[in-house]
Amino acid sequence: MAEVSRLPGPVADLWQWQLDGSCRRESPDVFFHPDGERGPSRRNRDRQAKAVCAGCPVMQSCREHALRVREPYGVWGAMTSNEREAAYAGPPGFVAASRAAS
Repeated sequence: MAEVSRLPGPVADLWQWQLDGSCRRESPDVFFHPDGERGPSRRNRDRQAKAVCAGCPVMQSCREHALRVREPYGVWGAMTSNEREAAYAGPPGFVAASRAAS
């Protein structure tokens, strides 16, 4: 579960970027896999989600949000949950570098 204490407050300006996300024109099923999905099906779903993210004007804000609040599910800012977990477990500064990567 996302760490609620890390979520920004209710100030609309902090969430405005979400209204500009390319993902809003897609089904959430593209970004969140069903329980138990593995192998080629999951890789294809992740690849499709990342393709949407690649052209998104707010990809960096999305990625920073996901890393900051430790989003546990889905593709955010072109990073899967496994890639975010690897960023958290990486060497010091790795998460910051992941935030800066595009």
